[in-house]
Amino acid sequence: LIILSLCLGLIFLSGFFHLKNKNYRISKSHEELLIPPTPCHAKTNVMFLKTHKTASSTVLNIMFRFAERYSLTVALPADQLLHLGYPRTFLAHFVEGFEAIGQNYNIMCNHLRFNPSEVQKVMADNTFYFSILRNPIPLLESSYIYYKNNVPAFRSTKDVNEFLASPSKYYHPEDSRQNIYARNIMWFDFGYDNNAEGDTRYTQAVLEEIEQNFHLILIADYFDESMILLKHTLCWDLDDVIYFKLNSRSQDTVQTLTPESKERIKAWCSLDWKLYLHFNQSFWRRIEETIGLEVLEKEVGHLRARQKELMETCLSEQEAVGKDHIRNKALLPFQSGAANILGYNLKQDLDNRTLRTCQKMVMPELQYTSYLYAVQHPHKKRKQLGLPLLWTSLQGK
Repeated sequence: LIILSLCLGLIFLSGFFHLKNKNYRISKSHEELLIPPTPCHAKTNVMFLKTHKTASSTVLNIMFRFAERYSLTVALPADQLLHLGYPRTFLAHFVEGFEAIGQNYNIMCNHLRFNPSEVQKVMADNTFYFSILRNPIPLLESSYIYYKNNVPAFRSTKDVNEFLASPSKYYHPEDSRQNIYARNIMWFDFGYDNNAEGDTRYTQAVLEEIEQNFHLILIADYFDESMILLKHTLCWDLDDVIYFKLNSRSQDTVQTLTPESKERIKAWCSLDWKLYLHFNQSFWRRIEETIGLEVLEKEVGHLRARQKELMETCLSEQEAVGKDHIRNKALLPFQSGAANILGYNLKQDLDNRTLRTCQKMVMPELQYTSYLYAVQHPHKKRKQLGLPLLWTSLQGK
């Protein structure tokens, strides 16, 4: 009887293991059906390459709020710098406290010109790298307005269409460093020569290198979709990627590009155009492979509903206002060129906790950088912005 029981036991076990193996083989082809999804953990070591005129100030605000919510360290510009050495190629010592803190920063997101070997000295080995691109056509028009007074190639022209009618007439090689905003600015931000000849072999090599260095490239023209993809990829919550649009300008400062000008931008900024086309394609492919368009649409709806709810809670006008209508000058964004950079007015009767949440959502980039710097490096001299800071009373809370 004992022997019979043992035999039956062995037969049962062999059948069980056979079934397990069979299920395992099936699970390789129908993974989502048979294996429950592994719970993901929020990534907290994140490097964001902040490109110019690409809604990146809004992303920076998201990153700063995430860092505060989870008590993370941010690699901030040293001393009185407001950028991480930009437009110089990034070096690790541009980060405040790098010599003492070493590789123990969680978040890096201020403007820098990408230099992977130096960034890796600052950020942990398991850091997630991402950036954002924008269609070069509206980007160049935005750059023209924003940097008109600073860029020699823009300064002597009456409008963007005049510049684009003959860009090489105004864009001189000897002014190349001051003219970076006038040609292939995204290519430059990624660390490459924005005046390079765009032959196929060279551009292909650069695109492959960017794919190796970055885990994700978002698209500013599809900002809400980008935030949902970022949320999924980093395993963050919806409130981690909620935002109010920052550093945008009033519509009356937007110049209308002629159809000819739009075509000329594709040729004049051909490196940025190739960069954008390549990663716009990979962006949508990534969405289809990971989220799917149906889920994406539903989650974008949730994001917009939550954003509307927060605007109703925080803002007295429910929208951004022009620079002359911002009541609290501590919330005034940096104004540049011919742009009228919009900001926000908060409601007057908010309780302290809601006020802090709302303040951080509307806090312009330079003020937020300065505030975090004072919190993380209390013994250092504060960054001089020439703007009143409303954060002093909050730092002890």
